[in-house]
Amino acid sequence: MNQEPCATNKSDPCDLRYNPRMTQQFIRRASEADCTLLAELGAKTFYDSFAAQNAPENMAAYLAKTFGPEQQRAELTDPQNTFLIAENDGVAIGYAQLRTGEPPVCVSGPKAIELVRLYVSATLQSAGIGGKLMDACLKEARQRGYQTIWLGVWQQNTRAQAFYKRWDFSIVGEHVFQLGGDPQLDWIMQRSLTTDETN
Repeated sequence: MNQEPCATNKSDPCDLRYNPRMTQQFIRRASEADCTLLAELGAKTFYDSFAAQNAPENMAAYLAKTFGPEQQRAELTDPQNTFLIAENDGVAIGYAQLRTGEPPVCVSGPKAIELVRLYVSATLQSAGIGGKLMDACLKEARQRGYQTIWLGVWQQNTRAQAFYKRWDFSIVGEHVFQLGGDPQLDWIMQRSLTTDETN
């Protein structure tokens, strides 16, 4: 992976390698100024989640295509996208991305929005940050009038599937996710936003 590691200085807003005390957690909406932070955060969390299960050349190709600063800037300025960044003491420790657009035909619920990504630093996988990001995404989607939320999750990623099932997502179909030269199968999952205001 041709990706420079984030600095180890705790004050660096993209430092993902320290293991902090959970003291001042905050979720904020990202702006165009966060393009470099999101490029580093996205590449690091994706790599940590999937590098061990995939060929290095496919990981490198996907990271280069998906997480460059200019690509992130384009996504941040696209009105179809909303990014939420989780921070602790000013350090970014996770993020989520919502995107509007036409859902796949297997998503049957009305007024659907996609949860494109939800990632947390590997050192904080059990600290409850993912749940806080999910809660923020559901609230954001409801406030904007959406009634259904859907996502794609790798069929081999059973941990993520279990997390989504706890949040009342259910499998409704599948699609191909292209990781470099490797076409992989994702489950498509959806849930209603019109019931159970909180998990």
